[in-house]
Amino acid sequence: MSQKAILFSIRSSKDLARKIAFSYGEELGNIHFFEFKDGEYEPSFEQSVRGSRVFLIGSTFPPADNLMELLLMCDAAHRASAKNITLVIPYFGWARQDRKNKPRAPIGAKLVTNLIEAAGATRVMTMDLHADQIQGFFEIPVDHLYASNIFSQYLKDLKLQNLTIASPDMGGAKRAKSYASYLSAEMAICYKERKKANEIEYMNLIGEVKDRNVILIDDMVDTAGTLVMAADLIKKQGAASVRAIATHPVLSGRAYEKIALSALEELVVTDSIPLKKGLPSKIKVLSCAALFADVMHLVHNKESISSKFII
Repeated sequence: MSQKAILFSIRSSKDLARKIAFSYGEELGNIHFFEFKDGEYEPSFEQSVRGSRVFLIGSTFPPADNLMELLLMCDAAHRASAKNITLVIPYFGWARQDRKNKPRAPIGAKLVTNLIEAAGATRVMTMDLHADQIQGFFEIPVDHLYASNIFSQYLKDLKLQNLTIASPDMGGAKRAKSYASYLSAEMAICYKERKKANEIEYMNLIGEVKDRNVILIDDMVDTAGTLVMAADLIKKQGAASVRAIATHPVLSGRAYEKIALSALEELVVTDSIPLKKGLPSKIKVLSCAALFADVMHLVHNKESISSKFII
């Protein structure tokens, strides 16, 4: 008899999880949350998972409760004798802490990987990690998916002439180069210096953008400061139009307002993180549910997922 697959979700990722479950062809399993008076909570599955492949879906964006909830569910599945436990983490939070960039600082991403393994996970599935090397922090298999599977057709359908792919910072140059090669486009890079996290001192543009249609590529957009500054700089340099795609819409602080007032014609993101109310008309959301459902099927059936790596 084939091994059964059961899907569960943390509470904050329920909307995306329902879409994934629908694309996968299964209903989400039920979880009961018992909450103590002080805010502590205890999740428990309302069906047997013994001998099953369990997919636990949840993005680990702040607050830390989202990560803790996923870890508790993983521990529960492990102790209930699930055969395989795959954590489906569309947005892998704490990934910006992938190294020590100053003395006496933590490596948060490594700590999170240790916690995931200690909780009993046998596999992790995620998308567009902020730092690719985080895959190496794990001692279990990691399926690192690319949002290019979602964005590439959308970009082709725009049918833009004189196309240039740009990175808003040096760190995203490799990603931008991959898109530029795939779309047969030219490339530009914005070079920035920061005063501190989320605060840019100045920015320069490397590359020619005059009279060109420019698409900025990034893995995530937080305060939107870098993205908006890059878009405004590119427009001032004579670009015909400026658009952006960013996989993970963190969009904190005044991000909505900055994007609405920027030179960007549109910002295209995925639904890896629930978007707050008041979404500006410039922001377009493409779902990553079908991508994850397809790869979950391939993993469950022990098939290759290499076809899902476009860029």
